[in-house]
Amino acid sequence: MAEPLMTRRFTVDEYYRMAQAGVLTEDDRVELIEGQIVLREPIGPYHAGTVRRLNRLWTTRLGARAVVDVQNPVRLGAHSEPQPDLVLLRPRHDFYADTHPEPADVLLAIEVGGTSAEGDRTVKMPLYARAGIREAWLVDLAADRVEVYRRPSDEGYRDVRRLGRDQTLSAEAFPDVTLTVGDLLG
Repeated sequence: MAEPLMTRRFTVDEYYRMAQAGVLTEDDRVELIEGQIVLREPIGPYHAGTVRRLNRLWTTRLGARAVVDVQNPVRLGAHSEPQPDLVLLRPRHDFYADTHPEPADVLLAIEVGGTSAEGDRTVKMPLYARAGIREAWLVDLAADRVEVYRRPSDEGYRDVRRLGRDQTLSAEAFPDVTLTVGDLLG
């Protein structure tokens, strides 16, 4: 009988030490999810264009009310540091130059998924909920919809809505900024 595979869970600090030692480079498309170093999928043109659109939408509509951060780390604890496609962060004078944002800093996390949508739905959304991120959206390019996740708990988000292209939505942190799903999808 074969012995079970042994695995080792890494901490965020160990993850950074691997980068300092050259085991990981800034060109490696990886992120740390619950102690596992996970390869990120290549970014196709539709995905990239959608992230750029979201960046412009939020930056022009919010101005200095939030830091709009694209594909940068958010530290969710000792074993997770994902890189959401876009996050809206509480404004800070140093723009988080001293430390990566943590869950309390995140006003909205957005993942853009084409082929990665199922992984975002089943891995990242529950991870964000357990970390206490109050709201997350999944822009599902393949399904042509946006999923809105609110009311985080240890079991996941307790409020999940799926919205079609003509429906409107607002982030809880910015109820005065109304968008359509079509605005997000292009």
